[in-house]
Amino acid sequence: PVVNMAYRQGPSFRDIDLFNGYVDSNFICFPYETQRTGIYTAGCIRRSMTVEESMEDASGAALKAIQCIESVNRGVSVHPRSGDMTFPDFFFQRCTQCKRCTEECPFGALDDDEKGTPKPNPARCRRCGTCMGACPERIIGFADYNIDSIGSMVKAVGVPSEDDYDEPPMRVLGLVCENDAYPALDVAGLNRLSYSADVRLIPVRCLGSVNVIWIKDALAQGMDGVFLLGCKHGDDYQCHFVKGSELADIRMKKIGDALSSLALEEERVAQFEVAIDDYDKLPKIINDFVEMIEELGPNPFKGF
Repeated sequence: PVVNMAYRQGPSFRDIDLFNGYVDSNFICFPYETQRTGIYTAGCIRRSMTVEESMEDASGAALKAIQCIESVNRGVSVHPRSGDMTFPDFFFQRCTQCKRCTEECPFGALDDDEKGTPKPNPARCRRCGTCMGACPERIIGFADYNIDSIGSMVKAVGVPSEDDYDEPPMRVLGLVCENDAYPALDVAGLNRLSYSADVRLIPVRCLGSVNVIWIKDALAQGMDGVFLLGCKHGDDYQCHFVKGSELADIRMKKIGDALSSLALEEERVAQFEVAIDDYDKLPKIINDFVEMIEELGPNPFKGF
């Protein structure tokens, strides 16, 4: 390879089908970035372009490199969470060396030793929280974003019961990606679009950071349904952290066992993908899910 980097995922850039053979990470919002923090592509390495376009492209990549150097000197992240001063914190005493965090990190920020214990590389970290969502032991977190903080938000959501209503309304929780889906909801609000009042929303850094325990806790405390709302993945992928939505989709397909242990229907949990300009579609997406939950009936755990 042209470059020879010390990443567990290989010495060169990752060969991912998403980018059609080009070196890329998020072609919409961060066109110069790669999955290797601090390395920016320009010209025909990034996409096909003319000589004049390549020269102009090189100027943009150089400016991004300058921004990266300045951010590193200040000890903050570059993108997408520009200025973030937190780093993932590991409680290694409970680590089971399952390697899920090291294998699922999109940016190679975690190596592992001969036993499989993760070895963090903070300078590579983009603060997406994918490692936190992957960890079955829930030992990874950030100072301002961790299992307990989001779990506390979930538990703070009030669940209507028969003590307060003759016919309690449904309560549906939405875990919403802060990059595209949450801004799309803001735009929907600015356009006076409305959706079910039974829904409560909690922003997350990326759907890849969603830990299954939040969903189990929400349903265990009586919420009637949970949906994840994030960026598109697949051929038209738009995830700011490359594969967060894809990882969440894989985890959601495996959540059936957890729901079965609670004697609940799998349909009570769903994942939806939207682009930032799909704000006009959000009310229908949310309302259709709420209607489906109403057909299933109230959560049997409600009131306990």
